[in-house]
Amino acid sequence: MTDTNDRYRAPALDKGLDILELLAGIEGGLTQAEIAKALGRSPNEFYRMLERLARRGYVARVEGDRYALTLKMFGMAQFHAPTRRLASLATPLLRDLAERTRQANQLVVFDRGNAVVIAQQEAPGYWGISIRVGSHINLFDTGSGNVLLAFSSPERRLAMVAENSDTGAPARAIPAELEARFEIVRGRGYEVKPSAQTVGVTNLSAPVLSPSGEAIAAVTIPYLPLVDGEAAPSPEEATKALVETTAELSRFAGYGAEGETFASE
Repeated sequence: MTDTNDRYRAPALDKGLDILELLAGIEGGLTQAEIAKALGRSPNEFYRMLERLARRGYVARVEGDRYALTLKMFGMAQFHAPTRRLASLATPLLRDLAERTRQANQLVVFDRGNAVVIAQQEAPGYWGISIRVGSHINLFDTGSGNVLLAFSSPERRLAMVAENSDTGAPARAIPAELEARFEIVRGRGYEVKPSAQTVGVTNLSAPVLSPSGEAIAAVTIPYLPLVDGEAAPSPEEATKALVETTAELSRFAGYGAEGETFASE
């Protein structure tokens, strides 16, 4: 609603924000004419604005002449204050997890088609696998990526996969074998997956859940068996410590406050 007492109006900015807010609540996108009708304006008023929003990656053409919101704003939000706050809250817990397991670990979020490391802890001993903060890791063949996908609603999961394709195409179906894998991961609450990048490493991954039960992050231990005599917990013990850590982080994020989650349906 327009404030008639607003002395600092920016009509072009308002028009762009109106489009984004409209598309945020629409499944499948809208044509230029449908956008204009919904906003009570002429279709010609929106052509240049839609082209600029598409060029900047905020909207994408789908099914020919329809426009849909991309995940760019979601990705931007991941690196805004809430994500920094999550990394700050996670740091002492990740440090404690590293001490308990004698293994390195990392905190990962989804950002514009990729899993991105936003915090990490080195192993306390001489040996461990670490990944630089800011690294992009594969969404499909890593434990973190699988957990982020598994603990997302079906609609969001399709959008994440479409974003990962980097083609601007509509969301495509997820292979049945992956969906079956995600069901197993949701059922037990964590992922155990041999590393596709490093021989001998097993990725132990668990989700940090939002109040709705969707993953806002994943914590992964790249478990490395130690053979130099240094005492270390077993993979099973490390997994137990990991799940306890992510449960604590999920409580920080408000998980459990609403009582029901999509994952338990």
